Amino acid sequence: MTPTRPGRPVPTLTSPQTLRHARILGLGGYRPERVVTNEEICRHIDSSDEWIQQRSGIVTRRFARPDETVVDMAEAASRQAVDRAGIDPGQIGAVIMATVTHPYQTPAAAPELGHRLGIPDPAAFDISAACAGYCHGISLANDMVRAGTVDHVLVVGVEKLSDFTDKHDRGSAFIFGDGAGAAVVGVSETPGIGPTLWGSLGDKTDVITQREPWTELRPAMEDPSHHGEIAWPSFVMQGQTVFRWAVFSMAQVAIDTVAAAGITTEDLDAFVPHQANMRITDAMIKALKLPAHVPVARDIAETGNTSAASIPLAMSRMLDEGEAPHGGLALQIGFGAGLVYAAQVVVMP
Repeated sequence: MTPTRPGRPVPTLTSPQTLRHARILGLGGYRPERVVTNEEICRHIDSSDEWIQQRSGIVTRRFARPDETVVDMAEAASRQAVDRAGIDPGQIGAVIMATVTHPYQTPAAAPELGHRLGIPDPAAFDISAACAGYCHGISLANDMVRAGTVDHVLVVGVEKLSDFTDKHDRGSAFIFGDGAGAAVVGVSETPGIGPTLWGSLGDKTDVITQREPWTELRPAMEDPSHHGEIAWPSFVMQGQTVFRWAVFSMAQVAIDTVAAAGITTEDLDAFVPHQANMRITDAMIKALKLPAHVPVARDIAETGNTSAASIPLAMSRMLDEGEAPHGGLALQIGFGAGLVYAAQVVVMP
């Protein structure tokens, strides 16, 4: 029935009549120059290189320079992704930045990134989905391209976690690193991004969290008795709880994502899980019954946990080094604070 209002009909709005296909056209990555060893981390915590490697698989990680921002790192990764996608920045209609370490409440980082890249008047916004942010961004970009909202979307996962890590916290100081990864999603003749399986556990917000809200800093700053002694609200994590959740819950999400894409693990050409912990990765491989011929990203050994940046960083490296084939199928899954998760099978560029 055609909608009506008193005295006249309601016009039918114009909308896309058919859905298009979308895929990742190009990937880029950026790792800061400074390499931080476990020995350096252990100057501030009671631990050892052997313990850190045994518990997490991390040998080194990268830290950005003090004057190097998330936008700086995102720009480097994005320029590489746009160049590899073979498009002009002017063809990008939207910029999605996944990050939890942009130091400003507002404005978002994405508009500044779009300006630096010379993208004219893009839709630009940040999303806060922690380590799952990049996969959230890929899902949003896929839907935007398929619906005809834009032809190309730049999706960036970037973190400067060194700014928000307590170097004296034994449970988290050794885990995090800095970096950026970017992808250009555009129109495709065939499906290039499978169904996204995502969700959240809002009753587990305390498992990975910022110690105090920013609003708690204000009373301390305004109280002269503190004499400038104000604790920085670093990120903290209940490691064992996260480990159990990832191993027992995310493995099933990975299995279901492969099935939702209409393929089997035998069809995969790469497995790119969020680089959270080497033992979590091993457990997911076992649960998936992943064939031996499928290469698995293990970048955490040299980059640490870079949150939203970890998946695009790992996938771009695998392609660059010939570890994974261009045009092959990859299962990617991100999970983290929230607790939130997202996964999809994609055709690699």
